[in-house]
Amino acid sequence: MNIKPKIILIFSLMFTAIGVNAAEDIYSPVKLSRNEIIFSQASKQIDITNPTLQNNKEGSIFPGGRGPNQLIIYTPVFGERTNTNEYGTEAIVQNNIITMISGANSFIPADGIVISGHGTSKIWLNQNITVGTKVFIDKEKNTLNVYTTSESYMFEAENKIEEAKNMMDYYKSKVPAYSTKIPLAHITEAQKYLKKAKKDIENQDKVKKYSKLAVEEADNAITSALPYLPKELKGVWIRPTETNEFKITSTLNNMQDMGIDTIFLETFYHGKTIFPSKTMKEYGFIVQNEQFNKFDPLRIWVQEAHKRGMKVHIWFQSFYVGNIPPSHNAKSILAVHPEWGNKTKQNYTSKTPTSSNSEHNGYFLDPANPKVQEFLLKLLTEIMCTYKPDGINLDYIRYPQAISKNEAGSWGFTEYARKDFKDMYKTDPINIKYNDNLWKDWENYRREQITNFVAKAGTLGRQNNVFISTVVFPDVENALNTKQQDWRTWSKRDFIDGFTPLFLTYDPKMVSSMMDDVMKIKGGKTNIYAGIFVTFMGGSKEDLVRQIHETRKLKADGVVLFDYAHTTGEYSKTLSEGAFRPQKHTSPQKQPKKKKKFWIFGK
Repeated sequence: MNIKPKIILIFSLMFTAIGVNAAEDIYSPVKLSRNEIIFSQASKQIDITNPTLQNNKEGSIFPGGRGPNQLIIYTPVFGERTNTNEYGTEAIVQNNIITMISGANSFIPADGIVISGHGTSKIWLNQNITVGTKVFIDKEKNTLNVYTTSESYMFEAENKIEEAKNMMDYYKSKVPAYSTKIPLAHITEAQKYLKKAKKDIENQDKVKKYSKLAVEEADNAITSALPYLPKELKGVWIRPTETNEFKITSTLNNMQDMGIDTIFLETFYHGKTIFPSKTMKEYGFIVQNEQFNKFDPLRIWVQEAHKRGMKVHIWFQSFYVGNIPPSHNAKSILAVHPEWGNKTKQNYTSKTPTSSNSEHNGYFLDPANPKVQEFLLKLLTEIMCTYKPDGINLDYIRYPQAISKNEAGSWGFTEYARKDFKDMYKTDPINIKYNDNLWKDWENYRREQITNFVAKAGTLGRQNNVFISTVVFPDVENALNTKQQDWRTWSKRDFIDGFTPLFLTYDPKMVSSMMDDVMKIKGGKTNIYAGIFVTFMGGSKEDLVRQIHETRKLKADGVVLFDYAHTTGEYSKTLSEGAFRPQKHTSPQKQPKKKKKFWIFGK
């Protein structure tokens, strides 16, 4: 709960160590400084420390073992990362101070811990912590206690000032005619406010006022430090809701004002197309998403975007067909062809499609079934030939996420795949155990089904002069083991033109580390457009700028924001006045001619 600010003369609390590898100072008593002012404090019960399948049944089906609404503590004993998904908030703690607010799959510092919250616990964290907040854990009561103080704000401001200076130094050495005027002005103001806060250290009102103003100016220094780079792709994923031409053109104008030059338009999702599809009609499926009946939005999106010199990539949910049970609509894909549905080992005898508990109860198609691949390739061909998009962005180009590496939570045990595998290896995969020699062959069989489809889509793209990219999970081993996604092979064999790796965090250090891994593993011809989730996850505008900065340092070809619906307000203002700084449009431009080799557009 919040308390009124007061001057603390001597205030000490014990921090009890909960990770055997944590730094020595975590074991020691901690004192707040003399004259330190507490602005707010709060306490919350901890649900689990270092969750496992055994000690946290509620989190057994969720990544990282974190259950709904839970507050979790991860120590170095847990491992290198928290392995959580994007639906939470995490805070990295070192020396009893929050040094970074993250979102998902955070690195666990060897000398600290990670606090992780989902649902109501995420809300609590967002309301009660900031960088610089002091953290204490009462092991006897199993509570997390947080204190935001005058030193918290000063710590945050000082760190951000230094961060902005480092950004400026980087661009001064890299970008000709880079101007430091605006960020330097904000730094100067931040330093003035910090000086005033420290001068009146015993006046709680002035300390609070000036330390907060110092943080705000330091934030402004960071967000204004990034220059506009003209050759960098500036994209955004969007699920369209516009139901007439006026609304589409209005959205495109807003995007252009923000500085977006490439639209990743969701076109086939939840087993439906946004356009009236001849392919869907041929198969007896729902011809068009009911939301767009008697209207072809895809035609308008492509035409109007091209008039403005913007590119359109088709965001395409390959093997995912939504979480509405097929029985709800007789023309849904899995109602017409239930045998196309993917299955887990424990549900292989079921006659009805199986949903994935770990992926919003969604349903997936079987990549091994050649009829599934034939249908998807026909649909892609229809899109390419009819609408002439600039690119295709293949999403859900994988198996559903396995709960664990062993066979119990594994997918792909369909009637077709079992028979096909048995014909090759004389064994039904149902009878293979995780430790059996044939298990690796079963894993490779499933990975090859995805890879074969990617190769076919890549060939189709080159035949139609369309750039083919795939959405991938940057942790290559995790992608292989839990999703059968072998993106390393796709890149090394030049099956595709680009990746949009998903960075499900707002920790820039995490993004830098994961992206560095991707850059080292990928083939030399594969372009990288970093998939940034800061706006979707509710991170700060500074986090958004930090991540763009990190991708530039690693020489990415651009960024794609997830997603347009969440990139509003201060996010769009920050981009349009800084890193994306567009030339204001007056009227749509004549569509430029496509270059013969579109796949070099991000260079």
